[in-house]
Formats: sequence, C-alpha cells, structure tokens
Amino acid sequence: MQINKLTVMEIKSLSKRGRYSDGGGLYLQISKFGTKSWLFVYKRGGKPVSMGLGTPKDVSLAKARELAADFRRMLLEGRDPLGERKEAVERRQVAIELEATAAQEAAKRKAVTFRAAAEQYIKSQSPSWKNRKHKAQWESTLQNYAHPVIGAKPVSEVTTADVIQILNPIWDTKAETANRLRGRIELILNWAKAMGHYHQENPARWNGHLSHLLPKQSRVARIKHFAALPYSEIPGFMAELAKCEGVGARALEFTILTACRSGEVTKARWSEFNLKDRVWTIPAERMKAGKEHTVPLTEAAIRILRVVEPFGDDFVFPSPRTGGEISDATMRAVLKRMGFP
Repeated sequence: MQINKLTVMEIKSLSKRGRYSDGGGLYLQISKFGTKSWLFVYKRGGKPVSMGLGTPKDVSLAKARELAADFRRMLLEGRDPLGERKEAVERRQVAIELEATAAQEAAKRKAVTFRAAAEQYIKSQSPSWKNRKHKAQWESTLQNYAHPVIGAKPVSEVTTADVIQILNPIWDTKAETANRLRGRIELILNWAKAMGHYHQENPARWNGHLSHLLPKQSRVARIKHFAALPYSEIPGFMAELAKCEGVGARALEFTILTACRSGEVTKARWSEFNLKDRVWTIPAERMKAGKEHTVPLTEAAIRILRVVEPFGDDFVFPSPRTGGEISDATMRAVLKRMGFP
C-alpha cells in the first residue's frame, strides 16, 4: 500500500473537482465549488465509510496523515473510528449539558436569598398558625436580628459563623428571643434544603452542633416572666378592680375569675355561653392546644356577664369605639390606672 502520494504544492495547485488519494485511505476532496477538505475512507461491514477531517487550511498535510495513521491502527484493533468519534462527541455534548444544568441550578440556588427563603417559608406555613400574632412575631425577630446579617446572602451560603454572629449579642440578655430565633432560622434552612436551595448540614441545629459552641441558657440567663401579684393581696385587688368602670375592667375581672388567657376572653362571643348550665365552651380553634375547652362559671363570673350583657350581642366584651373585640392593651391600661404597670 503506497502512502504519502500528495505534496503540499500539489494540494495548493489542484482545483478540479474530485478526490485525490494520498494513500492509506486519506483523500483530498475538492467540491464543485472548489472547496477542499480531507477525507478518511474505510470499509465497515462491507460498505464504504467517509470521515471528514477538516480543510487543508485548518489541518495540515502532516496532521491529516497523522490522523489517518491513528485511524488505521484503530481498524486493525477492530474498532470503528467514525463510531467512536460520534460517541466522543455525544459524551462531550452530555458533559456540556450537565455542566450547563449544574451551573443553572447553582445560579438558581444562589439567587434565593435568606430573606426570600424566610418569606416563602412563612407564606407556606402561616395558614396553619392559629394565632395571628405568630406571623408578626416571626417577621419581627427575623427583621431585627437575622436579616441585617444574612438577609441579602444566598441561603445556600449561610454558615455556622453567620448563625453565631446573629445569636451572640442576645444569647445572654434575651434568652427566650434568642432561642426562638435560632429555631426559626433552623426551620427556614430545613425548608430551603427540602426545596433544593441548601445542601449542607443545617448550621442552626442545636443538638450536636451549636450546643458545643454556645453556653446553655440555663447557666447564663433566667427567663423573666411577668410579675405575679402575691395571692394574699388578691382579695384587696379584686375589691379595687370591682370599683373600676368600663369594659376593660370587667374583662380583666372575668379573666381572673375564669383563669383563662386574655386572648380567649377578648374574643369571647355570646354564642359560646350557656348561662342556664353556667358553662362557657371555648372552640378548639381558639385554644392553644387545639382542643375545645369547657369553663365552669362561678356566681361572680355570671354576675359580670349580666353586667356586660347590654353592651353587645356578638362579642361579650366589645370595644366601645368599634363594636369588635377589645385588645389586651385595654386590660393593661386598667392595671396601669390601678397602679400595677
């Protein structure tokens, strides 16, 4: 088999349409338009197969011969040069597509900030929160403490150092707020992980992580509850309260007599009361535990209900201005006027 038939000068001078053999399956092809290109021709399954190798301008004669020699070795090994090239091209294409997809996903994750993740989490969960204030408390603590540090940061890049930076200033001084804030950050990052925006271990988790980095709050701070009136002073207090006028005073008196939460009293409706059986049934949706609660009514509690009965036919303790429910602040104002701020 004769090879290396063509010369560089011949390749430049040839112009007639056709194929010119260099030997060993390598050809210079000239089209009807006068364009030149390299071909490697071989048989596969008894049929001729042609492989384009580029133009003489891009692929020199020496390079074309080198490629042809590689292909001849592949044929001797029983391999298919064109088939393997197609497979290589397909693999490169798949790799490029995977890389592009990964880049898009990375950009997508990067685009979701912690603030955006927090807003989406609150939006998805708030319908299940019974207390209207709960959403406001979430937004307030995040706005005051978390967002100034990580609000604009991609949620995928939030680190343990970020969480520590948020919690450290209030860990000792506002223990309950700090603990709730940590839990809220943990829940937001758990949501982000479930949505594919976060792939690391949650840096806000307590057990086995922050527990090694922050002191136990029981050792550095005690939760300060609202001050309670000594029980020995209750009779005198109730006597003074009975002298106070207004819906707020009666609501506060009723709250004490029934040992209920202020929110349960301010939202109380006449439809929940059975004065004949001396029972107040608070619906499950208004109870913190989510279960219907029955409150037996004492004579003193019944007497208060008789006093406020003319005030309205919906809310038991209606606002004098709006007719809707009164606020907790109304009862706090009564305490303040009595000298118990």
